[in-house]
Amino acid sequence: MHIVEVFGRILLSTLFLVEGVRKFFFQEETIMYMEDYGVPEILFFPSLSLEIVFPILLIVGYKTRFSASIMALFTLTVALIFHTNFDDQMESIIFLKDIAIAGGFLIIAVNEPRICSIDYFLKSKR
Repeated sequence: MHIVEVFGRILLSTLFLVEGVRKFFFQEETIMYMEDYGVPEILFFPSLSLEIVFPILLIVGYKTRFSASIMALFTLTVALIFHTNFDDQMESIIFLKDIAIAGGFLIIAVNEPRICSIDYFLKSKR
């Protein structure tokens, strides 16, 4: 069943990897969208690197708890900044999706990494 944990980490991380790569190629549009919500342009590259680096760490299982915690915090922040127009049904659905994804990250964060992770390998070497 350890492979199921890996699939879970991959499935949660893929969304952020794909979006991070997309944002890299559509920087101007993304920056304009961010600025429409009061998020300064200077946060574009930190958020881009966060969306690429931490999901990769989660997939390989390195610093899993920390990475999952950071991704949960990031996902909650994104939900609160960009998706709180509850008059729009689609925004409500996206908000709830983000909350659910953050919940998945929190579940990863509170569990010990299993055999299919670098963390487990490093821990077993001690």
